[in-house]
Amino acid sequence: MTKKTILLTGSGGMVGKNLLEHPDISFYDILSPRSSELDLRDFEQVENYLLKYKPEMIIHAAGKIGGIHANMREPVSFLVDNLDMGKNIIMGAYKSGIKKLINIGSSCMYPANITKPLTEDMLLSGRLEETNEGYAIAKLATARLCEYVTKEDNSFSYKTLIPCNLYGKFDKFKTDYSHLIAAVIHKIHQAKNNNENEVEIWGDGMARREFMYSGDLAEAIIWSINHFDELPKYMNIGLGIDMTIDEYYRKIAKIIGFTGNFTYDKTKPVGMIRKLVNTDLQTKLGWQPKISIEVGLKKTYEFYLKEIAK
Repeated sequence: MTKKTILLTGSGGMVGKNLLEHPDISFYDILSPRSSELDLRDFEQVENYLLKYKPEMIIHAAGKIGGIHANMREPVSFLVDNLDMGKNIIMGAYKSGIKKLINIGSSCMYPANITKPLTEDMLLSGRLEETNEGYAIAKLATARLCEYVTKEDNSFSYKTLIPCNLYGKFDKFKTDYSHLIAAVIHKIHQAKNNNENEVEIWGDGMARREFMYSGDLAEAIIWSINHFDELPKYMNIGLGIDMTIDEYYRKIAKIIGFTGNFTYDKTKPVGMIRKLVNTDLQTKLGWQPKISIEVGLKKTYEFYLKEIAK
């Protein structure tokens, strides 16, 4: 039986690496070029690659990503690079006749300051969070372009999964582009090793976030490939539960064995007050995450100790 050929963009990122590590990925013939082989910001390169290899499906997981600090520092590249990558892979697929595409979006696409769980119909219903607006605009435009392609020609089916915040193996731990969990693990580990008694938290620690283990997103993508026709045009992927930033710090401190104190810098930006996705659609279709936050944090710290803390 011939394996389905799938192009995975972003194979060198956290999502891509976790997907390539999933045991069921062996059921597919995966094309996984790195950015040095295929620059998604160059439409001619993208079009030539797709015409040469003719994948049956694309999973678009590539992107320039980072936490609040990186987004605020580099809004131009977060907007332009992500917009170019999304536009080029989708239009390249459309022009090359590739009928199926799964676009990996972001919960940053949702309006800011909504305290109730975010449903898919809330997209473009309000102002975006200022601290990552450029990234969010690019992800929204990419998702809408997927929808427009399908609307214009229904023989094409381009769909967007919208995961909540992620953490896990292959995250960025030591750079200015680190997301919250990875940054906190590195910060608390360093504090313990240096016998420091205090760790600073940005804001008052009361902002709420939902974090899913990256291995669960890989599982969700595999599930989505196998249930592609059932997927709606937009679907959240998440836990459906959240915690405060303070609670994440304390859970990570317990795993690492840090017994010092936390201080709060209320002058620093914290982003959205709450960002929790509604998971009714994924539940209705029969997918649920498997890894609890406690297990996921332990796995992530084990990876950090083995691969990063050297």
